Amino acid sequence: MIRDWPRGGAVALGLLARALWSRPPPEVALTERLAALPRHLPVADTVTIHWDAHQIPYIEAARDEDLAVALGVVHAHLRLTQMELLRRLSQGRVAELVGPLGVELDRALLLFDFGRAVPDIIAGLSDDTRRWAEGFLRGVNHVIAHTSPPPEFALLGIAREAWTLADLFTATRLAGADVNWIVWSRLLRTRAGLSADAWQKLWPLLLGGAAPPPEPGLGDTAAAFARTGSNAAALAGWRSRSGGALLAADPHLSVNLPNIWLACAFRSPGYNVAGLMPAGFPIVAIGRNPWLAWGGTSLHAASSDLFDVSALPLRERRVTIRVRGAANRALALRESPLGPVVSDGMILRHASPLALRWTGHDASDEIGAMLGVMRADRPEAFRAALADFAIPGQTMVYATHDGRVGHLLAARLPRRLSAPPADLILPPEAAVAWARPVATADLPFWPDPLTGVVASANDRPPDGDVPVGFFFSPPDRVLRIRALLGGPDRLDLDAMAALQCDVTVSAVLAIRDGLLMRIGARGGRFACVAALADWTGGYEADSRGALAYEVLLAELAHRLGRNGGLPQVSAVWTARALLAEAILAMPDARLRPALDPALRATERALRRHRDWGGMHRMRLHHQLAMVPLLGRRFRFGDTPSPGGNGTLNKTGHAPARRRHGVTYGASARFLADMAEPDANRVVLLGGQDGWLGSSTFLDQAALWREGRAIDLPLRPEPARAWPHHTVFGPA
Repeated sequence: MIRDWPRGGAVALGLLARALWSRPPPEVALTERLAALPRHLPVADTVTIHWDAHQIPYIEAARDEDLAVALGVVHAHLRLTQMELLRRLSQGRVAELVGPLGVELDRALLLFDFGRAVPDIIAGLSDDTRRWAEGFLRGVNHVIAHTSPPPEFALLGIAREAWTLADLFTATRLAGADVNWIVWSRLLRTRAGLSADAWQKLWPLLLGGAAPPPEPGLGDTAAAFARTGSNAAALAGWRSRSGGALLAADPHLSVNLPNIWLACAFRSPGYNVAGLMPAGFPIVAIGRNPWLAWGGTSLHAASSDLFDVSALPLRERRVTIRVRGAANRALALRESPLGPVVSDGMILRHASPLALRWTGHDASDEIGAMLGVMRADRPEAFRAALADFAIPGQTMVYATHDGRVGHLLAARLPRRLSAPPADLILPPEAAVAWARPVATADLPFWPDPLTGVVASANDRPPDGDVPVGFFFSPPDRVLRIRALLGGPDRLDLDAMAALQCDVTVSAVLAIRDGLLMRIGARGGRFACVAALADWTGGYEADSRGALAYEVLLAELAHRLGRNGGLPQVSAVWTARALLAEAILAMPDARLRPALDPALRATERALRRHRDWGGMHRMRLHHQLAMVPLLGRRFRFGDTPSPGGNGTLNKTGHAPARRRHGVTYGASARFLADMAEPDANRVVLLGGQDGWLGSSTFLDQAALWREGRAIDLPLRPEPARAWPHHTVFGPA
């Protein structure tokens, strides 16, 4: 890797110089963006797209195949750069864009072998799914061939390249990556730094939660404060004011521009759907049809295992990658009988060879499953559609037009024993669990709860015959949803919208009370202690108590973690509770030396930032904002942000010892009242268009901050009154 730095640095400097000398993208009006669309498509009949003022489309097509083509046009028109980056990541082609510094990342990505099952997936596609996917790609490729490329293409050296079915389905494998891999990366380093006895004592404590790695430079305790997750909730018709079942869903992902989601509605003979589509994929992952609405949250399913293959025969496969500004590079990638040796790459590095067994290395058809969901007219059809859904494991929530609600688990998993695994790394004989996997039909299904409330927030599902995972979120968010929806009053869509914007965490008050007890009389001279005592658990932007709580906890973790006074639990979601428990249980002789300087640091933070929003900021930015010097061109605002790691309006952050930006959290919101076909709302954190300079690149950010949303009709009549219309004829 060291040999890549001189040439890699030269290529990086060349890219930076090229970017600095280029002009910022000009502002582009919506009419100009729509005028750039081709007027003739590879369709058999006329297709009409109605566009609202936010460039959200409603597509009317007389044939399902033509609808698929139009969706491909919409995705490529709005998000082509995003799609191209996804394609290259899934295929280990980063060095094509950034030069030699991308070689080791490509090696790690290629070791995961995202395309391993793709030939079998394509061979096993149903006729309907194949026609749909091929139609979508015809639309994508038509835009690539007949329109000007986005501004980023020139900077990154992206050439026009047609998409294939293999490209699409390899990208779906990357999108289905196991969230546990992020956890493993951290746990492998922790395991390597401990004795065998120390690790075996720590491992049972770690089971039950998982988290992403720390932010660079924030120290060993950083990951303790970062979480991942999504929310989905449904309310039965007998509990709503309209008499129709209500659904609210908000996925939580990295905060970047453009958003990973785009909003869309469409109608053809076989489909009538409105909702959120992941950019680059021809499915509505969160949305509704006339009969049923759906949303999902990550199940945190254990869809992978790591095996020690040091005693097994290994072989090599050789891959040649293109490297920008340098010669092609040949990579040797080791394989074992149990899977690729992922420990040879930078993501899951380990001294001994570890092989990955992953559900995604076996054929499944998530696109076909979601097409079935998009047509489902009752809960039984909804569940049947998800029979072949394998990755990423989801808790799927639904609400129906006749008032029913429920949820189920959609995943394919090895048939493990009910006991927790003895270690992170398994012996080869444990692979027997993969011989007869369980699927959605074998997993629990909970229809029509007596309370009329369904809630999911990455919490641990009830135990079943086969464990679905080992690392789950604490129950704070799901309990908050149930509390907000569980009262005696009938609720409406406004109440569901308020739920998505909620920023109260009641569970922190017990920790707050414990801290105040340990502080005792010495806290009387600190304003931060008074703010903490008055705090009711709300993370509003103007909350002084939230600032005091977060900074004090982070300062204590920082000081006590440096001297080994805290357990090494920073890779798990339950870390906040585990660390707080350890801090509160610490003898006064050990806690006092850290407590007084932590209080002084918290006092300084309160004087400097005044309230939570003064420290906790929403900084929307394009991915190019990470480039030194160049990045300032691609940063769009720095505003106070409510919420935090454990709130329903999730705005994730690293330990709050200084001013920081939101790194992860709610990225889109969808609402539906099944009593009315057009009672649907959507809003994105950012905007619909990924084209830099577009008037709809960032136009929804203000709506998001104000808790407002955009109407998204299911019927075509309201969309026909929208201000812009594009009529496509056959090519």
